[in-house]
Amino acid sequence: MTVALLAGCSGAAKLNPLNWWGQDRAGPQPTPLAEIKATFAFVPAWRATVGPAGNFLFVPASDDGLVYAASAEGTLAAFGADDGVQKWRVQANRAGLSAGVGAGERTAVVATAKGEILAFDSRGQEKWKTTVSSEVLAPPLVVDGTVLIRSSDNRIHAFAAADGKRRWTYQRTAPALVLRNFGGLVASNGILFAGFPGGKLVAVALSNGSVRWEATVASPRGATELERIADVTGNPVLRDRSVCAVAFQGRAACFDTLNGQALWTRDVSSQAGMTVDGRYAFVSDERSSIVGLAAETGSSLWKQDRLQWRGVSAPLSIGRAVVVGDYQGVLHALAREDGSFIGRAVTDGGWIAAAPQPLRMARGEGLLVQTRSGGLFAFAF
Repeated sequence: MTVALLAGCSGAAKLNPLNWWGQDRAGPQPTPLAEIKATFAFVPAWRATVGPAGNFLFVPASDDGLVYAASAEGTLAAFGADDGVQKWRVQANRAGLSAGVGAGERTAVVATAKGEILAFDSRGQEKWKTTVSSEVLAPPLVVDGTVLIRSSDNRIHAFAAADGKRRWTYQRTAPALVLRNFGGLVASNGILFAGFPGGKLVAVALSNGSVRWEATVASPRGATELERIADVTGNPVLRDRSVCAVAFQGRAACFDTLNGQALWTRDVSSQAGMTVDGRYAFVSDERSSIVGLAAETGSSLWKQDRLQWRGVSAPLSIGRAVVVGDYQGVLHALAREDGSFIGRAVTDGGWIAAAPQPLRMARGEGLLVQTRSGGLFAFAF
């Protein structure tokens, strides 16, 4: 794998996992796709376009019957969740965007590389705007009347969703080398969970940003700063009373949400992230293999390595399948029980770098993906 070394914030340096695939595809070659026998149908529901991602990672979001999507060109658009009909499209920022979309409570929030935060209502009217301390790469989180922003200088900023009034800021120091991390935030029962460089997972109170607990997903190890990178990647994920996360050059781990007590750990490295459901945990590892684990114990169940080096996204568990996207815009459905291939769908050929998102439609359960080319695709099951 080849990663690029970039200048980082506050004198730190960042590794960019989104530069894996150059034109020459130096290093390990993506595994060619073999024929499969499909028993899981991706039923196309609708498609739309929003604009390319550039050097950033954009994640679509749904709220109150609308799907929101943004692009590096500064576009923010809303579409009907059932039919993909465009409801409105605005130029949120002429200089471009770097992160989005966070959606909830009839509010959609995007961010820029200069730390500008822009909030819009469900009709596309700007509600408020403000700034944070540095570049924003992770999608905002809108929950419990609060907009949460994670900036690249290891800060979390909380604003009132109604008017943008600043509520609190949480800050951590960063190691000398960090990944260019697009990992976001997750919240439950008044607690916000965030993963950080150095392998730390932190729980803070939504009300005031005070620390409830801190846990170690993975500990840095090795002789060089590069070897010692152990950043939590992707979003933390929730299951009942546990929160789980995975680190690059580290481990996957689950913790009790109340006190941070470790429930299990498993050696696996990931740059994409993981997900959990009622029975299983799934990790896209650093070679693009998909690993299936028991959610209760972390014990290994299966490993699917026929997608190696295809730059797969973090997985989504939906129905009887676990779904990932790859660098050619292909969606792959694997059986939850044994990791065998059960379905495949193509989009526009653009990289599906962000995890597929669940989508509730009138016709039932579905999923939504956004490619780096700017395509937005909804599938039903």
